[in-house]
Parts: sequence; C-alpha cells; structure tokens
Amino acid sequence: MAHSPSRVFAAVSPSAGDVYRDENQSVFNRGRKQTHLSAQSNVRVIEVTGCAEVSSPPDRACVSISVKNSKENVNDVTNSVTRRLEYILQTARQHDVKEENITVTKHLQRDEDLFHMQAEVLVVFLDFEKMQQARTVLIEKLDKSVCVGDPYYSHSAESLSLLRRRVCLEAVDNARLKASEACCILGQALGRPLLVREEESREWSSSQQDTSGSPLTLHPRTDPTLISASSRMFVTFELRPKDNNRRKF
Repeated sequence: MAHSPSRVFAAVSPSAGDVYRDENQSVFNRGRKQTHLSAQSNVRVIEVTGCAEVSSPPDRACVSISVKNSKENVNDVTNSVTRRLEYILQTARQHDVKEENITVTKHLQRDEDLFHMQAEVLVVFLDFEKMQQARTVLIEKLDKSVCVGDPYYSHSAESLSLLRRRVCLEAVDNARLKASEACCILGQALGRPLLVREEESREWSSSQQDTSGSPLTLHPRTDPTLISASSRMFVTFELRPKDNNRRKF
C-alpha cells in the first residue's frame, strides 16, 4: 500500500487570523483570511488531506466445459453426452460448487444421417485450489469429446464494493494520523471531525505478473488480475488546547 504526502492546514488562532500551514515548508501568516468553517463557527481547526491505495485479487473463476458427440441414432448421441454431462456436474458438486453457480446449455441438430449434440457447462468457482483440482480430474478422466477450458478470473460486485470502502476508510485514517502528529508539533490536541470530503478516487486493473497497470476493463482475463483503487480524502478536525483535551477522535 502506498501513501502520498498529505497537506496539512491548521488554524490555531481564529480571532487574529493566524494560520499554520505545512506543504513541505513552514509558513506562519498573520492577518490571513480565515477558512470558511472557522469564520462561520469561530472554532479552531486543522485541515488534512490523506491518501491511500488498496489492491484486491479476483475472488471468482469461471470455467467452461463443453461436450460434443455425433451418432446415427438420436438416443445414442443423447445418452453419450448425458453420461459425460452428469459426471461433470457430479465433479463440480464434489468440489463445493453450489447449484446457482452452475449453468448448463444443450444443443441438438441433425445433419443428413447424423445427429450432433453439444452441451456446455459454465462453472463459477469461489475456491481457486478446488477449481484446479476439479479441472485436473475432468481432464484425466474424460476423453477427447470433452474440452475443459482455461479459467477466467473476475471480481464480484461485493468484492469491488468492499475494496472501495476499504480505500476510503484507510485514507480517512491516514488523514487522522497525520493531523494527530501535526497537533503534537503545534502543542495542540485533536478534536472531533467537522468535515469529511472525498477529493479524488481512481480504479485500475493490472496483471499480477505485470504491475505497470492498464485501464479497467469488463472483458474476462485468463490470468489473475488485481483491481486497485486509490482515494484522497479532505478532513477538517476541531483543534483544542492540549490541557483541555477531554475528547479525542
């Protein structure tokens, strides 16, 4: 996780308009116009910008397994494909795949004297180790009429939602830590938060083998892809005298 430098603004004497600023240098301005918050409520404040970056690996993998056969009798071709199909479904269930994560489609057609039947099973695995075990079993046990595809990795909506909340909360926490450190230098105490605002948020994807990053895409990937998110939060805290610090954030 990488953190960018934060901006810190602290108004410690609103009646005189004094402001402490820290933007890689120390400046003390007397007679500076007060911030909007301090002008309205006449409270002393410290304003901080905190940043955070969080990455999340994929949490699901989809595997396509196809079965096809051709015979002169429709019952023969149906029975042949069905037997293999049942074995595929049984293998998926034995590796803890729930029914709602299994999709089956079938297609039967006749071409002159032959009946052609094809079935496809889409299996969504939440456990990648069991996904590899199931693929190995199917490849070893079934014949060439069955094709086991490569896994396609993706992130669920729940996973992406959790990632966005995590990066936002970490940015706020970083802002709080920086504000607390600034208060120690100024001989003040950190009070309650008065304003929290997200100034910027970004998301991007990158292969776990390629950390250079690439635009976020909805297309499935055959390699595990990290989704990363960053957030910059602006937070205003109440500033209190150190000897009168009864509440801490």
